[in-house]
Amino acid sequence: MPRRIIDLSVALEAGIASDPPAMNPQIGYVTHKESAADVVRYFPGLGVEDLPGGEGWAIENLAITTHNGTHLDAPYHFHSTMDGGKRAWTIDEVPLEWCFGRGVKLDFRALPDGHVVSAAEMQAELDRIGVTLRPYDIVVVNTAAGARYGQPDYVSRGCGMGMEATLFLTERGVKVCGTDAWSWDAPFVHTAKRYAETKDAGLIWEGHRAGMVRAYCHIEKLANLDQLPPTGFQVACFPFKIKGASAGFTRAVAIFED
Repeated sequence: MPRRIIDLSVALEAGIASDPPAMNPQIGYVTHKESAADVVRYFPGLGVEDLPGGEGWAIENLAITTHNGTHLDAPYHFHSTMDGGKRAWTIDEVPLEWCFGRGVKLDFRALPDGHVVSAAEMQAELDRIGVTLRPYDIVVVNTAAGARYGQPDYVSRGCGMGMEATLFLTERGVKVCGTDAWSWDAPFVHTAKRYAETKDAGLIWEGHRAGMVRAYCHIEKLANLDQLPPTGFQVACFPFKIKGASAGFTRAVAIFED
């Protein structure tokens, strides 16, 4: 049976606006010519001229965080506890069964930047697309941020999922969800304005903090969600296994069995 795959991941890339400036990744590219001298040191008597074309290997040196690029956040990222007080899982402890399941896409591109999606808005969108959530569905949220990845305003674009919307999903058995925005929550610049007005600390990172109530993971910096239908595909988002880490890089994909 033919299979079609859509890449839902951004490329890890330096020199673009993918994160707040202090968090942007750095990539040092070592060319074949530059590494040739390193190669021959492993083999006494070998000269650079003996290598094909005088070339060694191409390698890259990375200065990054586990939250650069498309990545899966573990419950440990949100807080030290989950499920009402249990020790939060790190990324190497997240069940792999969570990371492959039926995909459901919610389209919130029309919502304004900084808007915090409510449970009612979640239900209205599910009603519009005619989908009833099932346990272990992987719900991805298409926001206005997706089309702005790499642009100066990317980090401040898109709506966010707050405590109410996140608990709406996890109450229905969703273990993994995701967004094409920089954060699952509303962009910090908008939350900061609401906090300045209310002094309510509960507004800060409220979607993430929902993991304290019920364990879940979410993917950030997804791509190409505009190419997906509401459902009819599987999502695979297995994370890179980093011991004790709060997140792991993932090559998230949508799989269609035609």
